[in-house]
Amino acid sequence: MTKVLAADKDPVATTADELAQGESRHHRRGRRGMEVLRTMSTHKVRRLPSLTLVGMVAQADVARALPAPAVGGLLEALSNN
Repeated sequence: MTKVLAADKDPVATTADELAQGESRHHRRGRRGMEVLRTMSTHKVRRLPSLTLVGMVAQADVARALPAPAVGGLLEALSNN
């Protein structure tokens, strides 16, 4: 919303595509934790929107749910931006 107003655009008429930066990354409900971790690592993103709009997968969520060695790879990928 801030971005829309700062650009003096109409919030009702502005689409998400107009505000997007880069290519969209997401996950589908039901994907395994390791698949989500791979997507986050490969694309160097800290959050993935859920395609079914159930929420957002954050780096901390992955860290709590998966083994430390796998999470270490994600942290390394994110740190090398």
